[in-house]
Amino acid sequence: MTTSSSKPYWPSLGERQAGLRRRFPVWQSLTLDGLLAKNAQDHPDRLFVITDQRAWTYAQMHAWSVQLAAGLVSKGVKPGDHVALLMANFPEFVAVKFAISMVGAVAVPINFLNKRDELGYVLKQSDAVMLITMDSFRNMPYWRYLDELAPGWQRQGGGDVFPKLKNVIVFATGEISTDTWFKDCTLLSQLGAGLGLPPVTHPGPGATCDIIYTSGTTGFPKGVVLTHDMMLRTAFGSAWARGFEDARRILFSLPLYHVYGYVEGLLACMFVGGAIVAQTKFDAKTTLEAIDTHQATDILLIPAMTLALIDEQKTHHHPVPSLQSVLSSGGRAPASIWQQILVHLQPQEITTGYGMTEVTASSTVTQPTDHQDRWLHTNGRLRDVGPAGYPELGNRLVIYRVVDPETGQVVARGQVGELQAKGPGVTSGYYNKPQETSAAFTRDGWLHTGDLGRLDEDDYISLAGRLKESYRCGGELVMPTEAEDVLMSHPAVLQAHVVPVPDERMGEIGVAFVVLREQTVCEAAALQSMCAERLARFKVPKHVLFVSAQDVPVTPSGRARKFLLSHMAMQSLGLSVPA
Repeated sequence: MTTSSSKPYWPSLGERQAGLRRRFPVWQSLTLDGLLAKNAQDHPDRLFVITDQRAWTYAQMHAWSVQLAAGLVSKGVKPGDHVALLMANFPEFVAVKFAISMVGAVAVPINFLNKRDELGYVLKQSDAVMLITMDSFRNMPYWRYLDELAPGWQRQGGGDVFPKLKNVIVFATGEISTDTWFKDCTLLSQLGAGLGLPPVTHPGPGATCDIIYTSGTTGFPKGVVLTHDMMLRTAFGSAWARGFEDARRILFSLPLYHVYGYVEGLLACMFVGGAIVAQTKFDAKTTLEAIDTHQATDILLIPAMTLALIDEQKTHHHPVPSLQSVLSSGGRAPASIWQQILVHLQPQEITTGYGMTEVTASSTVTQPTDHQDRWLHTNGRLRDVGPAGYPELGNRLVIYRVVDPETGQVVARGQVGELQAKGPGVTSGYYNKPQETSAAFTRDGWLHTGDLGRLDEDDYISLAGRLKESYRCGGELVMPTEAEDVLMSHPAVLQAHVVPVPDERMGEIGVAFVVLREQTVCEAAALQSMCAERLARFKVPKHVLFVSAQDVPVTPSGRARKFLLSHMAMQSLGLSVPA
């Protein structure tokens, strides 16, 4: 759908998909490093990773990864070993990621917002033999966490606390003096220097390449097991469904430890010899300036970022003539967001989608040619991934059914139930968690997503909320999304998240966390009155708590972690919080 006559010529979706099919007429399974090597051969001088300071071509990134891979082997890393990676969106993340693949090892990307005990949990549960970590980032002192968790880590790795962790490699971000932790430490900048990479027996595309820990909206993180082939088929599917043009340039600040930025950005761009402009943090003004500076043609966003860009454009207009495509996904958004994207960012195409780590990344997406009603009322169509798909599944990797959560029966099209997923794009389970894996699947092999939604006759999914986020007030089932939608319609409200807390009389009641737009005011009573005018009494939040956007705990994909919000509400209301 063309949205601006001032944009340069933009090939049709069919033309772009035809170009992809010429490149990949038949799917050939590769490893992650195999795809990098292919691009280094086919497009050696094309830019691959771009920062404000410098850029790396495919050939340069491949050479860097080979050096680091030699260093990993020299430290005893073998095929199948787990290497934990605690790294923000620095170019080093990319180089290390492909180096781990080159030696046939498994990457364990870690959320860099994890505090000490969370880091310790992942290191132990993942059986990591090596940790490659920043020393500090955004005032998070990882070196100090390691001092407290495993004293002497510079020389002996994890010691008795993490007996499988043999080595820790440190990337100095420049935020703090290295004098605090440097002694006896191996620096990433020195890893593999002067070494050659010996022959490695790689386990191949069907082997695990990543164990990615979910931050989940409902509980403790679990390591999702994903293979090279799953990752690359899904990444190709993103390029196919959104119609990547040759050398697409994708800008994002979504963390590379999460599948959104990793698969939809880093891996997907490689199928068209494209580049990423990966930012280490999100700032609306900086992002808009970077689009123009680096001539980005595509941007990956979650709704909170999208709204921030729109607000910045309203206040200080930044020209972004190179921007052709916007993908905004990962959370609930006000209906007005789509029209505002058209007005203030003026892309040729807008898409949104739905996915989760367990299905490798996005498994549904609106088509670039879809009418605006699809953005407003759905979360995308089951994704056709072209040559990377399975013909028996309609050229898809993941299919869905909708099931009544109480009876387990499949419901009719258009009715709401739990979304369940199946297909080669679905994880085999959670690392070293057999009980959780068993509980995640039905007896006939469908994955419980925990999401409520409907599937229409055209295979478009519309989300209705989270199964575990619904609650009963006075015996009536309440879907928080209903009150959230009403609250979000108020012009002063930027975000609204409704969660349950225990109530002696009603069983459970709703508490609304509300983030207001800058320079606006609103009374809690006014918001409750607005809800009461439009909703049944039992659906109206009993309490409204105003918070800043920074105080809302979210997953890397932008979803509010509602079980933590419930705990925050209980603390605020003086209720006892479960341990």
